[in-house]
Amino acid sequence: MAVMTMLSKTKKKADKAETSRPATLKSSDANCVVAKGTRIEGDFSSVESIRLDGIVIGQLKCERRLVIGEAGRVEGNVTASETVVMGHIKGDVMVSGTLHLMGTAQIEGDIQAKFLVVEEGAAYAGKCLVGAK
Repeated sequence: MAVMTMLSKTKKKADKAETSRPATLKSSDANCVVAKGTRIEGDFSSVESIRLDGIVIGQLKCERRLVIGEAGRVEGNVTASETVVMGHIKGDVMVSGTLHLMGTAQIEGDIQAKFLVVEEGAAYAGKCLVGAK
């Protein structure tokens, strides 16, 4: 009988840990995913990282890392701390950290970033200011 009591107490502790697990998630673990086929009209902002494979018509602000997939498209200004672009942006881009333009990236607008990495095949039309303000 003592063994059963020990097991039951251990199981209760494990159950309690599992139910409290979501509360222990760090905010940096959270992400916002905009799937392919999704269209957002209007300004869109997030304090967490964003993965964009859909379309945003309006301003896009991300306080963390923004990844725009090959199918992703933004028609409006983009502001983020770090950005990886594989898709299309029609608007100005302001990045306080590093802006990565992958080979499939297309930007029609002015770029301002602290650091810029451009892969072969990426294209942008507009003014480009890189470095400290």
